[in-house]
Amino acid sequence: MEANNVPMADTPVVTFWEGEIVDTKNYTFFTKKWEATRDDDIRHWTKFPSFSALLSLVEVDGGKSLDLSNYPYIFMRWKEQYLVHVGTDCGLTIAGFYYVCFSCSDGSINSFYYDPNSSPFQKLELKSTNGGR
Repeated sequence: MEANNVPMADTPVVTFWEGEIVDTKNYTFFTKKWEATRDDDIRHWTKFPSFSALLSLVEVDGGKSLDLSNYPYIFMRWKEQYLVHVGTDCGLTIAGFYYVCFSCSDGSINSFYYDPNSSPFQKLELKSTNGGR
């Protein structure tokens, strides 16, 4: 990802990301790392209206009993792994990660950042555009 106009950076900041798709087999709704507790997970996932129908099963086992293969949303976690290109102290941190919800119907992505040492529930919204088509 390339971030432009970062207040304390002279040049764009480039970071490398990795992600996890919550498929309930390899990854559940419980993060189990990056300092996130089950309570943190529930608080963040419930910010997505599309998650509400899943909550009761997720509270039991992280969602292991769910079949999400035909669910109209894809849930993920995105984590910046390292800074690729950055000038001297840009003031950014990559300590946290994002809880992400992708809408299969319109291609929109909503996410909430989690870092126990940062402001809670910072929101990132991405919407697809088709250039007038």
